[in-house]
Amino acid sequence: MTRTYERIVFDVQDGVATLTFNNPDKRNAFDPAMRVEMAEVVRQVQADPAIRALVLTGAGAHFCSGGDLGNIAASGLDNGGWRRRLSSLHDWLKDLMLLDKPVVAAVDGAAYGAGFSLALAADFIIASTRARFAMSFIRVGVVPDCAAFYTLPRVVGVQRARELMLSGREVLAEEALRLGIATELATPDALQGRAQAIARSFVGASPVALSLIKRSLALAASDLPSLLEQEANAQALAMGTPEHRDAVRCFLEKRPMPFQWPQA
Repeated sequence: MTRTYERIVFDVQDGVATLTFNNPDKRNAFDPAMRVEMAEVVRQVQADPAIRALVLTGAGAHFCSGGDLGNIAASGLDNGGWRRRLSSLHDWLKDLMLLDKPVVAAVDGAAYGAGFSLALAADFIIASTRARFAMSFIRVGVVPDCAAFYTLPRVVGVQRARELMLSGREVLAEEALRLGIATELATPDALQGRAQAIARSFVGASPVALSLIKRSLALAASDLPSLLEQEANAQALAMGTPEHRDAVRCFLEKRPMPFQWPQA
């Protein structure tokens, strides 16, 4: 079964669901339409006992380049509006992160900003050898979102998470593997097949055991609801600053960004 939405493609085959970000002209930028469609699909995956695992991936040569800055610039939202948008996002993001079924992210090309955060929401990240990750939020004067404050420190530790968030620098595939961001690497041609093979392996596993393992691990760290509340408050404030608006204009007008991490 395959269903094509405006911004995603949803496919279910032999117990494995695949959610593909499908806006390749914008490197699968994360926009409002994609958020609404992901919410619907996450609910379907959650409710369907025949689906035993979920793969997240991107159409074309990229996973997800982060938020659509053109849409952000044109939104006209005030701080309260951004706060409500983040709260709406969190409603289904929590369902994705606490899904009782394994989630595999197949990351090729760019996983920037929200794209990096969405990959971290998965249980496994299979990255292509040309994948690159960046907590790029600081470059446009905002804070990490999509639960990155919860996920990234758990993966790389607080000190490294601090460095990645404050620098916004790019992490290439080999470093991502060393840091534990990527579970393993695959060639671009082998990436999708490897991700699907891992997902299919869970079709034969005990769904009860999988659910209990994931729920127990979720309890083993700091409180997710509180961190999401703080994320929404912080992002709502950051989105209203002149520094953020100036950074977005620089990006859209292809001018140098106000903040750039110096290259070694």
